[in-house]
Amino acid sequence: MLRGFLAIVAFALLSMAGCGQEEAAPPPQASAPVHASNVPPMAPTNIVRLAQASKDHTTLVAAIEAADYVTAVAASGPLTVFAPTNAAFDALPAGTVSSLLEPANADQLRRVLQYHVTTSALSAKSLRDGQVLGMTNGAKATIRVEGDQIWINDARILSSTPADNGMLHVIDAVLLPPAPAGG
Repeated sequence: MLRGFLAIVAFALLSMAGCGQEEAAPPPQASAPVHASNVPPMAPTNIVRLAQASKDHTTLVAAIEAADYVTAVAASGPLTVFAPTNAAFDALPAGTVSSLLEPANADQLRRVLQYHVTTSALSAKSLRDGQVLGMTNGAKATIRVEGDQIWINDARILSSTPADNGMLHVIDAVLLPPAPAGG
């Protein structure tokens, strides 16, 4: 079950890269490049389908597939996923993404993805300054609100889109989970 929520980390997957306000994303077109064999027959606006339809979330989709979370993220809910853009992944040190995508590092990849997901659907309007969220990997993340800008840890929320199985927030940085206690 925790694995399913981890998949959600699939994060994200917002198909929009606007800034700051909640907007409803149009359902992906039937011709959108969706890996139908990997996604259960569900509502067209589940988190995975939204991510797959977004040109700005191809790295996130690749991570979700490498972590074997496609089905879990498409079916689980309600969830809130904080979805880093491709540019957010590109800002990581050289070699980080390719290393995480290696089969030998699947557990580490899952932990990173899980740190982008929390249970329940939280809209941007419901996020409050100082609010602490329990992420699906067991760690905590903190919300910061300044005017109309919202951050989770050091990642700014660029846009928000409701999905059939929760809420997607596009963010401008990858959330890196804290080191496990005692390790």
